[in-house]
Amino acid sequence: MSSPIHEPSLPCEAATVQEKPRTRNALLVNLTIAFFVWGIWLAFGGRLAIHHLIADWRIALTMVFGSMVGGGTSEGGGAIAFPIFTKLLHIAPYDARNFSLAIQSVGMGSATLSILYLRIPIERRVLFYAGIPGVLGVVFGAYSVAPFVPPVFVRTSFTVLVSSLGVALWLVNRDKTVWRNECMPIFGLGEKGILIAAGFVGGVVSALVGTGENSVAFMVMVLLFRINEKIVTPTTVILMTMVTIPGFLFHIFVLRDVTPAVMGYWLAAVPVVAVGAPLGALICSHMKRHAIVLLLLFLIALEFLSTLLLVPMSRHVLLASLATLAACGLIDWAMSRATRYRPASPSPRDA
Repeated sequence: MSSPIHEPSLPCEAATVQEKPRTRNALLVNLTIAFFVWGIWLAFGGRLAIHHLIADWRIALTMVFGSMVGGGTSEGGGAIAFPIFTKLLHIAPYDARNFSLAIQSVGMGSATLSILYLRIPIERRVLFYAGIPGVLGVVFGAYSVAPFVPPVFVRTSFTVLVSSLGVALWLVNRDKTVWRNECMPIFGLGEKGILIAAGFVGGVVSALVGTGENSVAFMVMVLLFRINEKIVTPTTVILMTMVTIPGFLFHIFVLRDVTPAVMGYWLAAVPVVAVGAPLGALICSHMKRHAIVLLLLFLIALEFLSTLLLVPMSRHVLLASLATLAACGLIDWAMSRATRYRPASPSPRDA
């Protein structure tokens, strides 16, 4: 039986740029981006912006770490903001969701500018085939899904999302000898369809909890397509930027559900994330792949345990969450077992 015919895949050199940013040049670029954002922040907010930076200092402090995680990993700044807001600061889940979209539009947008200018390696074709469906998904989810989901399910849905990412990371890193691709190894109609579906689902999840496009794309790219995490991570940062900006604007101008309190939190966090997110992207570009994995697993374990300890759940909610997590874990396992995209030789970034 003849082997299937696929569309030719572009060489990895066409999909990624093989340069590592020089630290001095990178810091100068990041500082320029920060000054630019600070200028707009002051022009837009004036004294009110400075007031919120001082009055809402807990928000700003949260996003010091959140922005670095968002700019440098596949979890997004919302992965820090959402659980702290809902569990420790007792902010309503929908406000936490809107804040996550709002602040990631600045933080991950700044990280995206840094990634593109410094030519940190990414898989560019994924941005088109997953990014555009992600925009459609976040709009559809905000209008047709999120309004009908109870707050407690919103909280647990976030935990299920990041726990699924943890399962994916554990599955793909069980065998230390597994090799990684530098880019999409095959890029036919089937692969495009998978990316479109993943992008749309990630957009819907982002509409629900404020992040998700990056995590869903990460799982598909790493588990199924076996692409190196150091390529996938900055790619998912850009994907999340593509989703959060239109998602935030949709909530402001169409749904009009961004409260004055959320805008105050946003003003408090903007000057922080303008520095932290590009810095996080730079730091992770120099980290070893396994160090990035360990960092993500630690954050995911912390989120899982905090949900069990701090979020009151009925038996119905607990069972539904566990069933969803089991289903996601099964999908992750199936992708990890696929052999179609396994590379025939090691990646130079596998070390």
